[in-house]
Amino acid sequence: MKCPICKKEVPPGAPYMPFCSERCKLIDLGEWASERYVISTPMSSPPGPEQDEK
Repeated sequence: MKCPICKKEVPPGAPYMPFCSERCKLIDLGEWASERYVISTPMSSPPGPEQDEK
């Protein structure tokens, strides 16, 4: 497996899995904290008349 940040090989059972080091782990955490990474949700259409009657 490769580290998602620096792309170095990460051996199985590495302590910071899936990252190669604590540095890469903290870089990833910073990306989430700064909202550069987001989990998108699919757009849904507004409920129609048939869905309101349930």
